[in-house]
Amino acid sequence: MKNYFFLLPLFFLLASCAMQVPYTNQIRDEFNLDTEEKLGKVQFFISHTIVMDEEVRNENSATTSNGTLVNNSSTRKESVIIQAGTPCIFDSYSNKGEMRVRFENGDGKVLTFVAKNEASRRYYFNVDWNQAGGPKISYGGVTYKIDVLRGSPRSAYLRVARKKLEKVKRKDRFVRGMKV
Repeated sequence: MKNYFFLLPLFFLLASCAMQVPYTNQIRDEFNLDTEEKLGKVQFFISHTIVMDEEVRNENSATTSNGTLVNNSSTRKESVIIQAGTPCIFDSYSNKGEMRVRFENGDGKVLTFVAKNEASRRYYFNVDWNQAGGPKISYGGVTYKIDVLRGSPRSAYLRVARKKLEKVKRKDRFVRGMKV
């Protein structure tokens, strides 16, 4: 009997939590998310980690006053890591109907997601995977190379939290019966 008192609150706690499900056109239609204003009120999440790497290399060759040749090179590396489960918000639609979502403030700091052909498909991270030298993307005015070894960018899609609320009102009435 003591186990039931422990399990019952745990069950209600888990039942009240929202589950993350893939955002699809079917969900868009079910919740009438047909305007940018309505989509702006939805909290989106990323399903898989995306890693973007920037590498800037400067190389200079010069000679010193005594005639020594000097090769001077410097490299600056920066990685932008968007971990799985990171929340994002809807920014806008592109001309091609792609969804742009924002993970942080700043000009051009958006990633695009596109639904595959079928109506109920997920919105996947949209980048040209066949580019020479690997997929590249512009993020915040800087060109980054998508790191396909760290993270799972090819599988990344948008998710939304979905909660099912079901209210049941119950009223018990005891009938006492009738006596003659």
